[in-house]
Amino acid sequence: MEASHHVLELVKSAQVNAKISEARISDILKRMEGQNRSDAKVEELRAAIILLELEAVDIFSLFEARMQHHFKRGPFSRKLKSLLLESQQTDLADKFYQYYLAMNVLKHGRGASYRELLNVPNSLFVVKSNEDIIIDEEHLSTGLVDVSVPGFFDGLIKTILEAYHFLENR
Repeated sequence: MEASHHVLELVKSAQVNAKISEARISDILKRMEGQNRSDAKVEELRAAIILLELEAVDIFSLFEARMQHHFKRGPFSRKLKSLLLESQQTDLADKFYQYYLAMNVLKHGRGASYRELLNVPNSLFVVKSNEDIIIDEEHLSTGLVDVSVPGFFDGLIKTILEAYHFLENR
């Protein structure tokens, strides 16, 4: 029970940290409205987004590590997806797998997960294609997956908590 409680504490802490980063991003964007985007402002925004990316990757990785004991061997996220599908939890399986792919993209960049995520028909979030990587006036995100879009981190946390409760209650 203590290990399970610890996971919930980690998730709560990640939520608090993410809210701070999201507020900072929002504040920076408000200050940039209608003004020329100076290099300093762009760098401040990038730094805030990178912190949010790191928070997302960290909580997902910690969740996988702390919940690995539910499976004997093998890649946690793929095994969880299979178990969810076997249990007819298709929506949760899809959400969890998309976040798994997104975290891989944030960690490793372009690769198999990136290509797979680009081809997801009903993606939960913004994935930049090669043409979108160059920073333009409308889209200042730093990574290939835009974690700064409102709801990204909340969706990640909700998905992690649903997966947590599924595993703990089976």
